Amino acid sequence: QVQLVESGGGLVQAGGSLRLSCAPTGNIFSINTMGWYRQAEGNQRELVATITSGSNTVYANSVKGRFTISRDNAKNTILLQMNSLKPEDTAVYYCNAQIRLTKWDPFDRNYWGQGTQVTVSS
Repeated sequence: QVQLVESGGGLVQAGGSLRLSCAPTGNIFSINTMGWYRQAEGNQRELVATITSGSNTVYANSVKGRFTISRDNAKNTILLQMNSLKPEDTAVYYCNAQIRLTKWDPFDRNYWGQGTQVTVSS
């Protein structure tokens, strides 16, 4: 069974940095778009950044210039480097991936990680 495993969350002071990583476990054929979403308490889940297999990226306006998403296709791993963190970045961060399990699958399947807490103190 495929799972997305996240790591790298934690507590940091405003202005600090954290790096999140995500990689799938289990047998897969290919991964299309991967990304990070976040959900603050009382809010809906929102997009942070995504990256395609061709390394095309999309960022939320709120994180542009501060966060960088990158991808290692050989390891099926994505990283989210978060700099100049603000208290409003506090949330649970979720990894997402569109995964094709076998070459015979006609479509990608949508997977979510379990979430990792990021807390930024003022």
